[in-house]
Amino acid sequence: MNPEEFVKNFYQEKQNILNSSFDTQSEYRTLVSTKIEELNLDKFQIEKLKEIISDVLRDTFYTILLGLDGSASIGNTQQSFKIFDEDNNLISEGDDLEGFAYDYFHGNK
Repeated sequence: MNPEEFVKNFYQEKQNILNSSFDTQSEYRTLVSTKIEELNLDKFQIEKLKEIISDVLRDTFYTILLGLDGSASIGNTQQSFKIFDEDNNLISEGDDLEGFAYDYFHGNK
């Protein structure tokens, strides 16, 4: 896996969480989707809520990626991390994720 694939996987996970949060049809519904349904929102309200949750997820995943990259702090600490896969192959060693994260999470991909 390379840095772009790593970031893309985070983006896909963000989308999966968002979609499952509003899935009212699946037999494997999430607690979040059940709670949202219980609000009895109209279509407009559901879309606004979906936008808000999408924004929160985008900011969260983007910040985590930048924190791993050393471009933002995690808590009160800012440092870069080396990221390895399970076969000990280097995926990222700092300054590799920020550009891809921006592209995926701010609409260029």
